[in-house]
Amino acid sequence: MNYDIFNLGAVPLQSGAILQDGRLAYKTHGTLNAARDNAVVFPTWFAGDHTHNEWLIGPGRALDPARYFIIMPNLLGNGLSSSPSNTPAPQGGPDFPKITLYDNVLMQHRLVTEKFGIERLELVLGSSMGAMQSFHWAAIFPEMVNRLAPFCGAARCARHNQVFIAGIRAALTADSAWDKGRYAAPPAQGLRAMARVYAGWGFSQAFFREELDRSQLNFQSLEDYIVGFWENSFLPLDANNLLAMMWSWEHADISANPLYEGNFRRALGAIKAKTIVMPSRTDLYFPPEDSAIEVSLMSNATLATIPSVWGHFAGGLGLNKADVDFIDDKLHGFLAKAGE
Repeated sequence: MNYDIFNLGAVPLQSGAILQDGRLAYKTHGTLNAARDNAVVFPTWFAGDHTHNEWLIGPGRALDPARYFIIMPNLLGNGLSSSPSNTPAPQGGPDFPKITLYDNVLMQHRLVTEKFGIERLELVLGSSMGAMQSFHWAAIFPEMVNRLAPFCGAARCARHNQVFIAGIRAALTADSAWDKGRYAAPPAQGLRAMARVYAGWGFSQAFFREELDRSQLNFQSLEDYIVGFWENSFLPLDANNLLAMMWSWEHADISANPLYEGNFRRALGAIKAKTIVMPSRTDLYFPPEDSAIEVSLMSNATLATIPSVWGHFAGGLGLNKADVDFIDDKLHGFLAKAGE
């Protein structure tokens, strides 16, 4: 996999712990111009890496590398950036420190400013946990982010979302092979169980009602879909990495930091970036009602709901052309006004 590493050294974390020898994996597309004002930050999402963002990047797209310098930092815990699986003792495996999205974005800020000398970002965007990080960027560094475009995500992890995370964590760790994170071999039974819980959430009820798992994803049965799409996705991944990212997801909140001290309204109100928030109409993780509340608390934001039955995957992997076109078209219009 083609990517670079930004070495962070010893990183103080929000928890008070120190991440030793922090490493931030990232991939870039395009060229930073002489004025250093064409930069875009596009963070990754849960269990994904930078390659899972590339469906939205390319010639003629809103995120055209001929126009923008696109930086894709990998979420800590995803196996490329510092993670339980690639961190040596005494911080490896289940001893990996708890890392918030606030921590992630502070490390990404170091990459952007120290490595590239960028002082202002034209756009920060992302899907799912990437959207959560983009909200963090705009709240933590309001003077630095010109435009914000989160899709299929939220500014904090909702209570209903936390219930889902409790379920997948329980499924994964119920496997005796997990051994409190000190497994000698991957806890395959737990990974399969987690995948089966996930399988009912990624796509919407309407997606299955219309049998798009058959006609669009080419699975012959629901069992074929569960195994082929979900189990095969999670089985290659490290269980402790997944648990680390779950913790970051569960505790995501743009106000849970020294800047805002838990005042969610104040954190959203502090965002100065011109913003377009794009939830999926049928997302079971980040429903459009939550996005509408967030937009109502922001001073310069609009809501553009993706009219999709693909649920959360309206914003992931580029599986449905209509959803890709909707997001890309909205971004085209949003960025065409960049002179404002």
